[in-house]
Amino acid sequence: MADRVTVIGWDGSPLTDAARSALGAATLVAGAAHHLALPEVPAAAERIRLGSVSLAARRIAAHRGTAVVLADGDPGFFGVVRTLRAPEFGLEVEVVPAVSSVAAAFARAGMPWDDAEVVVAHPRTLRRAVNVCRAHTKVAVLTSPGAGPAELGLLMEGVHRSFVICEELGTEREQVTVVTSDKAADHTWRDPNVVIVIGGPVAAGDTAGWIAGRDPSAGPRGWTLPAGEYGGDLGEGEREPVRIGQLARLGPGLGDLVWDIGCGSGAFATDAARAGAAVIAVDRDRDACARTDAAARRHGVQMQIVHGTAPHVLENLPEPDVVRVGGGGAAVVSAVTDRRPQRIVTHAATRDDAELIGRNLAEHGYRVECALLQSVELDTRAWTEKERSVAFLLSGVLPARGR
Repeated sequence: MADRVTVIGWDGSPLTDAARSALGAATLVAGAAHHLALPEVPAAAERIRLGSVSLAARRIAAHRGTAVVLADGDPGFFGVVRTLRAPEFGLEVEVVPAVSSVAAAFARAGMPWDDAEVVVAHPRTLRRAVNVCRAHTKVAVLTSPGAGPAELGLLMEGVHRSFVICEELGTEREQVTVVTSDKAADHTWRDPNVVIVIGGPVAAGDTAGWIAGRDPSAGPRGWTLPAGEYGGDLGEGEREPVRIGQLARLGPGLGDLVWDIGCGSGAFATDAARAGAAVIAVDRDRDACARTDAAARRHGVQMQIVHGTAPHVLENLPEPDVVRVGGGGAAVVSAVTDRRPQRIVTHAATRDDAELIGRNLAEHGYRVECALLQSVELDTRAWTEKERSVAFLLSGVLPARGR
């Protein structure tokens, strides 16, 4: 095992005395090509081109001597320190930090970033990173080859955002470019880069916050908002007891894309967006689309609203994680199952309709649950019945698929 492992963060600034000292004593140095070309790297040291951090960690663990790992930015923030400290390698690590690339990117843009979401985009996580960009007004994306600004822009189709693209921060080739998301795919971008994604109203920030990123306690408390927040006249599938059941069955969250088909007043779509999910709200009624847009603006959430008739309008939408079918019945549910979302929820007015939808879900491989929800709203001034509602709540879950 290596006698000592020092991880040095590098942000383009001159190396600190501690970093120089560690490098001077190193018998093995791992890093990217531009790290290994630094003049401070000892000529006699073994050099490892850092590709897979896990493979490098195994070689470091087997090395007899003093090892140094060079990494861009802060190596403890989405960096190599997590892998090197994994139990299977048994490495004791000392860290010489540097300014993170996210902090540097926001500094170049002259923007605060305590209110930003920060995500990593690899080819396997790109879709979820895009969903965060759809749902939030300020996001920093740490990109990778195959999941860079061009790919982000292509997957953001239909949603307007501004991209601040920071290439090769801390080097002589550093460049900061501002483009709209629809133009990002028109260019070739150099790695490494960080993309700041901006869209929607950004608060002026005249008062200090208390938590980094999205404040989960912002806005009214509760999973759902009362009917009065959405105009008061809600359809059967949007009333609060049914909405609570729908949200509980779907569990929308950060990184998810929700389809709300037949969005009506926008009650469910807004509640899902308040939970941090990206939402596409669909309705064939232009007035319903307008009401949904007004609800989203009133409650300060981001969503994409699509006017059209399901199932045909669904064909060109990006892949969903969870879907609420508020209108269209069994035909729309059947079309949705072909896209294989993890969870689907809908409601039916009669048992026959519920059985038809349930069989359809089961035939497509979903585990089906159904509950008869009956609620009675009381006027608490006289404790008399005000409104009664009855609905069959159905949900389907793909058993073998994780979140």
